[in-house]
Order: sequence, then C-alpha cells, then structure tokens
Amino acid sequence: MEQCHGIVVASAIFGNYDIMQHPKNISEASKMSACFYMFVDERTAAYINNSTELDRTKRVGLWRVIVVRNLPYVDPRRNGKVPKLLLHRLFPNVRYSIWIDGKLELVVDPYLILERFLWRENATFAISRHYRRFDVFEEGKANKAAKKYGNASIDAQLEFYRREGLTHYSPDKLPITSDVPEGCVILREHIPITNLFTCLWFNEVDRFTSRDQLSFSTVRDKIMAKVDLKLNMFDDCQRRNFVNQVYHKDVMQQKSSHRPPVSSNESSGKSQSDRTTRFQQRKPVGNGRYKKPRSGHRHPSSNTL
Repeated sequence: MEQCHGIVVASAIFGNYDIMQHPKNISEASKMSACFYMFVDERTAAYINNSTELDRTKRVGLWRVIVVRNLPYVDPRRNGKVPKLLLHRLFPNVRYSIWIDGKLELVVDPYLILERFLWRENATFAISRHYRRFDVFEEGKANKAAKKYGNASIDAQLEFYRREGLTHYSPDKLPITSDVPEGCVILREHIPITNLFTCLWFNEVDRFTSRDQLSFSTVRDKIMAKVDLKLNMFDDCQRRNFVNQVYHKDVMQQKSSHRPPVSSNESSGKSQSDRTTRFQQRKPVGNGRYKKPRSGHRHPSSNTL
C-alpha cells in the first residue's frame, strides 16, 4: 500500500454484507496509474475464495483484496469506517482518493470524477448531499425509525451536539447547502486539512454511533470556523451518474426469491458507455452551473439559490 502513488480507489466489505462490485468503463491509463483496493474481513474473504478465484497477487478483476484481521470493533459497520475515513493513514503516498461503499458499482473513470468534483470546483474535499434530508435532527429521527442504531445512543449524540451549538438547518446557513451528506462516496485530496477533517470525523464515529451522517456537520463547522476548508457538497443525482447502487446481499436474496422472469426486450435501456459519454459531455449553462434532473425533492433553500 505504501507503493501506491497518485490516486487510490478504495472500498470495503465487512461481515460478508455486500457482493463485490467491479468497476466499469475504466481507461487503460487509470488501470496503469490508479490503485484499486478492497478491504475485507476473514468472513468475507472466505466467501470470495469460495465464489471467485484470487490470482497470485490477491486480485479479483481490478480490485486488490486486503484481508483485515484483528478488527478493532465487533460492529462491521464501525470497522468499515476505518478505511473509509483514514485512507491517508493506510496510503501515505497517495495524493487523491475516491472512497465508495461496498454496495456501489463504479461506472465512470476515476480521473473524470476527480476533474468534475474536485479540480473544476477548486475543492479539496467533495461529498454529495443527502437526496432528501438536510437537517441532522431529521436524519436522527429517520435513523431511529429505520432502526439503524439504538434510539438512546442517537438521542445522546444529538443532544451533545445541540449543546455544542448545532441547530436545525435553514437557508440562514447558506452558502452551506446541507448538514447531512450521502456518505457512501468521498472524494478528496490528501492534504493536512482534509486529513485532519477525516481524523476528527472518525473520532466522532468512535466516540458515538457509527452513523457518520450525524457527526459530519459538527466536525465540518468546527473546522470551517477556524480555517478555509474547500468543501464541495454536490447534488446526489450527480453522484448517481458515476456509481450504481446495489442492494445489500440479504435484500438481494429476498428479492431474487420473489422476482418474476424478465424477457429480453424488457431489460434496461442505456449502456454504461452512454452514461460515461453523458458524464463527459455535460456543459455548463448561464453562470457556469450545471443543469440537474428534475426531482421531487426540493432543497429548502431552492428559492434563494
């Protein structure tokens, strides 16, 4: 991992919770210059060994598989936050990283993604906004309703942040456009300020719940109150242009057992190469902002942007 320079694309599967997704539409230049690492635990590694042949370099397709032992946490979700937020510790010589959750399939070349969301925006850290919620307290309610974590733990975390100064999101917080990220993709340049940001973010995940959406805005606001963090929070519909989301393994198994047969002429339309072309050819309009697809979810500040 220390021999990886330039760009790393990283993901993780712990607890055998997801099926490994293979990157598509990757240029030959990226295959030669970028590193693709998949972190797994021993349980997931056993499944991979039984279902896929690892070559002598421990690769499956583009992914170099790293088996992690002596895990620090019992909860697989919390273990996944170690590579997600501390990639600069694992890859000390990398300049840029793209993190994607294990349930996602990368379908656009890494250089195109970095150019669109970091380099063109003069940003050092990019993450998409949650597609529906912009308020941390609403995110906490949604987590409790979906039983993502214990209600008492979520309440204690949000009460602590409220005492630290966290308030409900409103247009008064502009130019900050959301307090809740869709944290399944993180793009960043590995420089001291972004390294500090993700270290502090990880501290909150270690200290409270593993739901990193709850702690993101508190860490962001504390840092931005002291230094200029060049952060790009882009629309989640833009994230969906370069990754496909796949259901977790247990959900896929449930769906497959009840799925009716699909005829060939009913299969989905546009190819992944069409998606890559659209991603490259999107042109700015007006003041340089990009058209985005119509959506039923309106941002609370949409009338003032």
